[in-house]
Amino acid sequence: MRILVAEDDVRLAGLLEQSLAEAGWQVDVAHNGRVAYERLLSDAGYDVALLDWMLPGLDGVTVARRLRDLGLATPILMLTARGDVRDRINGLDAGADDYLPKPFDLDELLARLRALYRRGGFSGEAPAQIGDLVVDPGARRVTRGGVEITLSTREFDILYLLASHAGQVVTRLRILDEVWDGETDLRSNVIDVHVAAIRGKIDRPFGTDTITTLRGAGYRLETAPSSR
Repeated sequence: MRILVAEDDVRLAGLLEQSLAEAGWQVDVAHNGRVAYERLLSDAGYDVALLDWMLPGLDGVTVARRLRDLGLATPILMLTARGDVRDRINGLDAGADDYLPKPFDLDELLARLRALYRRGGFSGEAPAQIGDLVVDPGARRVTRGGVEITLSTREFDILYLLASHAGQVVTRLRILDEVWDGETDLRSNVIDVHVAAIRGKIDRPFGTDTITTLRGAGYRLETAPSSR
């Protein structure tokens, strides 16, 4: 398991490098956002990227956005001292798959990294097509009306789960079990944040409403999306 750690705090980077190596990861460290971006761009072998939000050269959000704009799907966990919901949404919209506020518990960090690592794709499963929306798990591609849509790893996993059960209610608990492996507190708004980000990408630009929220139950991807 290979990971790139981008952290400008030399002491923290050293602790992360040691802890991750002891946990079985092969670790590379970058103290600059531009260096991290270039490494991720030139080396497709990283399983996960751990990016600090506030990096010199390029901040973590910019690194994530540029990688996603180029179609790179390497899972990204963002470390941030920012606790505001809007900041978290901005990080997820930029392409981060998960975030962890500082200070953090090392065991939780390792659990989140393992979860991202396990999100290795759905090879062999058939694409789900609902109207003009196509979710291809093998290629991890989403298109609507032939237009390709870039989603983060977690966004894709949620959408494919909903699309493969189109017309049915998918509970929040099931999403946690299958996408987060049960690691996120059900009371957290992290699912809502991700679903809102998905809507902003697959619906809003196309004038459609595809995902219905069923309060107290979960979410349903409609087989006949309504127009706005």
